[in-house]
Amino acid sequence: MPAVRDMALTVEEREKGQFFWVLIEAFDNEAGEAMYYRRFKSAATPQPSYSSALALGVAALRRLASAEPAPPGAGS
Repeated sequence: MPAVRDMALTVEEREKGQFFWVLIEAFDNEAGEAMYYRRFKSAATPQPSYSSALALGVAALRRLASAEPAPPGAGS
């Protein structure tokens, strides 16, 4: 697992009034300048608003970041 990931957070409204946070991770497909992402993790239960799903997604991203090992040389 790489020490640093290129992650992004998005929110999907899968049904009217049901918002899910989704973490996506960039991957290298060597096709050129475009960035490509794949679904990494998403909420199991919907939220009633975009903003609440976004806040929970930020919390999930922070947990993931704090669980990642520090890159070599960090903090020295």
